[in-house]
Amino acid sequence: MKTCLIFFLYTTILNYCFYFSVSSSTPLLLPLSHSLSTSRYSSPLHLLKSSSSRSSARFRRHHHKHQQQLSLPISSGSDYLISLSVGSSSSAVSLYLDTGSDLVWFPCRPFTCILCESKPLPPSPPPSPSSSATTVSCSSPSCSAAHSSLPSSDLCAISNCPLDFIETGDCNTSSYPCPPFYYAYGDGSLVAKLFSDSLSLPSVSVANFTFGCAHTTLAEPIGVAGFGRGRLSLPAQLSVHSPHLGNSFSYCLVSHSFDSDRVRRPSPLILGRFVDKKEKRVGTTDDDDGDDEKKKKKNEFVFTEMLENPKHPYFYSVSLQGISIGKRNIPAPAMLRRIGKSGGGGVVVDSGTTFTMLPAKFYNSVVEEFDSRVGRVHERADRVEPSSGMSPCYYLNQTVKVPALVLHFAGNGSSVTLPRRNYFYEFMDGGDGKEEKRKVGCLMLMNGGDESELRGGTGAILGNYQQQGFEVVYDLLNRRVGFARRKCASLWDTLKQG
Repeated sequence: MKTCLIFFLYTTILNYCFYFSVSSSTPLLLPLSHSLSTSRYSSPLHLLKSSSSRSSARFRRHHHKHQQQLSLPISSGSDYLISLSVGSSSSAVSLYLDTGSDLVWFPCRPFTCILCESKPLPPSPPPSPSSSATTVSCSSPSCSAAHSSLPSSDLCAISNCPLDFIETGDCNTSSYPCPPFYYAYGDGSLVAKLFSDSLSLPSVSVANFTFGCAHTTLAEPIGVAGFGRGRLSLPAQLSVHSPHLGNSFSYCLVSHSFDSDRVRRPSPLILGRFVDKKEKRVGTTDDDDGDDEKKKKKNEFVFTEMLENPKHPYFYSVSLQGISIGKRNIPAPAMLRRIGKSGGGGVVVDSGTTFTMLPAKFYNSVVEEFDSRVGRVHERADRVEPSSGMSPCYYLNQTVKVPALVLHFAGNGSSVTLPRRNYFYEFMDGGDGKEEKRKVGCLMLMNGGDESELRGGTGAILGNYQQQGFEVVYDLLNRRVGFARRKCASLWDTLKQG
């Protein structure tokens, strides 16, 4: 109390106590829920086709001629939801967590969603902007960020701010709000207005939080919590008020293999989680056998540096050196190892894309090696591949031996061995009276297109399906991404109790 009284001599007690409340060294734990709904899919093939199509659409959007427009997650059945409370309303809104974009937006009443008949609806009706919400002015840096860095002078001219006000910098009032902005993604789009209000998280309240309020969208009834590197992302805005909470976050996606029963437990999202190579890890891996030294090694984070990309500064891009199938290491092309002068290349670690996308030539080399080992024993399921959108697929008449798949990132010892279920999905197909019921297994990587088509854009994407069963930490302070094997459901219990 004495500290607050002393500080009151310099500022208000309210501001001090607010800052103190969000500057605790304790990480903030939030639950992520999965949007998987198997009842919407008639078969595993339908589910795979839907997810693969949306992954491909999202990846292609990264190479759209309007590079400033980010793709947003729309892959129902494969994305993760976070609940936030904005403004004076006590009700929470569920948004997709997306590390591949840098804007927080949600539907606002009155709300119209075009072509949303087949889309999953949010658990509650869209909220109205709260009475405490204020419009963001046209001269705000946030407004410029929402409009892909368009100069504030242009934006204020659109808002009918007088020329003399523009020249003297006097457009920073609610009389001259930030103009509505357009945002496009894989197979939809939206128009939104920028607002500022309080953001409420468990034990934390953040004033002047900026978000988009969309009254009209195309094919997207659910909003997005952008966790990318831009100034409007949730971590960036948290870091203004509390560097501890905004400079590092991690999530641990519960392994599901499209089984809805496995995703009923929350996947932990941890804000303010700092790690180093000597830190004692919490949780265990999915492989509990072996000696203590092996367990300890599996629990350690493997780090790789983030690549800087001035053209696409919002992405978490890393360098991939190669992929091993079994004992054979297949070197990655140069475009996946570095960011080129045009801003193209690198691998984006993305929570909003389901499956990993690779350049065609590299993908074909990986598939060829995989097929040489699995295809010589098992019949190729050619009929299944077009229906699922995945390839290669095989009919499994016996126990299948699948070669190990290892991702080799830049850095000493920065290799990540994927669990088998993260790259080889097994399911039953047929049994509909036309075809006999047979067990099928598919490689869960996708062809992202020729390198010539990818120039200037993302070289590859590491999708959330391949991130299952890992705690993935985004260490923004040290500009690195880390991976550690975890039992994510158990990790939630451990952190909740601790």
